[in-house]
Amino acid sequence: MRKTNAFLSALFLAVGLATLPALSQQLDADVENDYPTEARADYVFGCMQVNGNTRLSLQRCSCSIDIIASILPYEQYQQAETIMSVRQRGGESVAHLMNPASQTIVHNLKLAQIEGELRCF
Repeated sequence: MRKTNAFLSALFLAVGLATLPALSQQLDADVENDYPTEARADYVFGCMQVNGNTRLSLQRCSCSIDIIASILPYEQYQQAETIMSVRQRGGESVAHLMNPASQTIVHNLKLAQIEGELRCF
C-alpha cells in the first residue's frame, strides 16, 4: 500500500512538474493580454471605419491593437484614451489635462499606435 501511495505521489508530482511550463506560459499570456475584448473590438471597429471597412482593414486593425497591447499596459491605454476624449470636448476641464504627465501618457499611446501601423499596414 505504501509503495502504491509513493508511486502515485511521484506520478502526480511528475505530471504537475510537466505541466508547470504550460501554466507559466498561460499566466504570461494573461499578463500580456490584459485588454478586455470590448476595448479591442472598439479599437478595431473605429480603425476599420477609417480604413475602408474591408476584410484587409479588419486584419490590419486587429494586428495593430495586438501590437499596441504588447507595448502598452491596458491601464495606460485607458488613461490615454480618457485624456484624449476629454480634450476633444474642450472647455475648462481640459486645462488640467495639458500637464506634462498627461502629455506623456498620450504620447506613449501615439508611439504604440505608430508602431502598430508600421508593423501591420
